[in-house]
Amino acid sequence: MNTKNQTLMRVALIVGILIFINIISIRIFKRMDLTESKAYTLSDASKNLVKNLDDKFIAKAYFTSDLPAPYNNNRRYLQDQLDEYRAYSHGNFQYEIIDPSGKEDLVKEAQKYGVPEVQVQVVKEDKMQIEKALMGVVFLYGDKKEAIPVVQKLDQLEYDISLNIKKLTQKEQKKVGILSGHDEPTSDKMKELNQLLSEQYEVQPVSLTNGAAIPNDIAALLVIAPKTKLQDWELYLIDQYIMKGGKVAFFVNKVTANLQQQFGQELDVNMDKLLESYGVRVNTDMVRDARCANITVQQQAGFMMFNTQVPFPYLPIASEFNPKNIIVKNLQPVLFYFVSSIDTSLAAKKNLALEVLVSTSNQSGRMQNVFPINPNMQFTKDMFKEPHLPLAVTVEGNLTSAFESSNPQLDSATQGKIDFSQKVTSSSKSRIVVVGDGDFVVNETGGSATNALFAGNLVDWLIDDVGLTTIRSRDTGNKPLDEVEAGTKAMVKGINLAVPPLLIILFGVVRWRMKIMRRKRLEMAA
Repeated sequence: MNTKNQTLMRVALIVGILIFINIISIRIFKRMDLTESKAYTLSDASKNLVKNLDDKFIAKAYFTSDLPAPYNNNRRYLQDQLDEYRAYSHGNFQYEIIDPSGKEDLVKEAQKYGVPEVQVQVVKEDKMQIEKALMGVVFLYGDKKEAIPVVQKLDQLEYDISLNIKKLTQKEQKKVGILSGHDEPTSDKMKELNQLLSEQYEVQPVSLTNGAAIPNDIAALLVIAPKTKLQDWELYLIDQYIMKGGKVAFFVNKVTANLQQQFGQELDVNMDKLLESYGVRVNTDMVRDARCANITVQQQAGFMMFNTQVPFPYLPIASEFNPKNIIVKNLQPVLFYFVSSIDTSLAAKKNLALEVLVSTSNQSGRMQNVFPINPNMQFTKDMFKEPHLPLAVTVEGNLTSAFESSNPQLDSATQGKIDFSQKVTSSSKSRIVVVGDGDFVVNETGGSATNALFAGNLVDWLIDDVGLTTIRSRDTGNKPLDEVEAGTKAMVKGINLAVPPLLIILFGVVRWRMKIMRRKRLEMAA
């Protein structure tokens, strides 16, 4: 067999192997992500969402080409994410990336879908210029549409895409109720939380006025920082909602604090009986933690007064999360505002499953009975000898009614409007959340995006919709380099400076010695 035939056979064999590999790869699908945080791998929740699509789902990404960094990276990352969704969709998820540069009709089309033009800085001909660009995505499913107007936050891109898939494919939107009528914070004071919940749920106030029962279509009820006492019959309505399978989050203040007056006082909203029947007690104390936020205070130096930042232990930054619980997995630290600790001993006596979600650091303590909160006071080590105090818990199990053996007294407004004949005394299907702080979701106090995210995860868990929680809490942010000592830095710097030249010199010496040896062999052979 001549050389030409051998070459043809090798080529044919290689082509056959490639075809075989492609056939196998179609039938056996596997993708690899070598990043530590699996930034390019969809979560199981996203995979399930896109696998269960029963019709064509279209994504149109309007993205101007030739944009400078970081916008060009956003486009690449978006395409990678859309590739992942398409790969797991069994053909139902389709996308296209459209470059609208110089095409006014495409710009108008994008704007019609809710993708606006934005201004970006670009460098052309060594000059900084402002240009208009499109960087958004629209999702189409049947006759419905949703959009991500601007792709900016890459760490939450998967969540945004999956949220839009869920919005478009779910048959009805679940409702979340927020209790009102007891001087609770209004919705405008909880903007972060309301915005987050509104992305996925229909949020509405719930009033118990004149004995009105909590509507059956409320998937979860939030009791957030009531300041006035709840009547016994109001507690009964909440209790019966829970007994019939309702889910409730209690964000409760047991101590109110006034920074201007530098003093706190006990707050009784008549909720102890209800919570204790469910195996939880919020203690009447104020937690302090060495891991805390700073507060601005005025200090005097001679004749001068100036503002300075000092640590304030009564504003703990809680980062001791339960590593096994999906609600708080990968969550950033939560700032609490004069939080109280939670007594978890009752749950075991009632055979309930209680799980601590968040606790204080190993340097924490409590203040009881009297509550002075002077930021300039001196804190000693003895004040921080109660480590890992529970701040937020979940409870599941066979919950017993707080009104099992008695009925609440009714007033003239509710007389005859509450039917006790239908009373339910136990429930095995419900779950509750208790946090020893009602103000951590209020904008003026702790209501940051991270705090709202924590509260949103709690709502998802209550509704048993933790799928998006697993995406929302993923840690896909930048990984900073580990801090090293100054001596280590100097050593590494010295190695980086010295080793490359030494390697080049060593290589030159080896080559020189090899030439000498080769010359000697030639001389001996001659």
